[in-house]
Amino acid sequence: MKEKLIRFMQGRYGTDTLSKFLLICGLVVVLFSSFSSSDTVRMIWYVVGWALIIYCYYRMFSRNVTKRYAENQAFLARTYKIRSFFKQQLELMKQRRIYHIYTCPGCRQKIRIPRGKGKIEVRCPKCGVTFVKKS
Repeated sequence: MKEKLIRFMQGRYGTDTLSKFLLICGLVVVLFSSFSSSDTVRMIWYVVGWALIIYCYYRMFSRNVTKRYAENQAFLARTYKIRSFFKQQLELMKQRRIYHIYTCPGCRQKIRIPRGKGKIEVRCPKCGVTFVKKS
């Protein structure tokens, strides 16, 4: 059975970031539709959710790899700023345990200062402004 599935999937596109996004959005919309009060609105959300799920599976089983790859690259290009913002915020959250992160009053550059050093004078490496902060 496993070999049949492997043979079936050969030459097909499979999953990527856009497919995962479509699947999650489709499932959320279908779940959201069950909480809707109006029957017509519920039906519309339900159909939209299933359309997203069906399109996700269409992309997974597609043999046109170049077109699916281009769609995924366009999706990644459009969502780059959002993904990089959240990635940066996650990295800052990891560093907050070890470092204080201050913003330079002159150029708004973020500066990492080790915790536990007391009151220190910080010099911005970008613009050279000095300011006093407590670490």
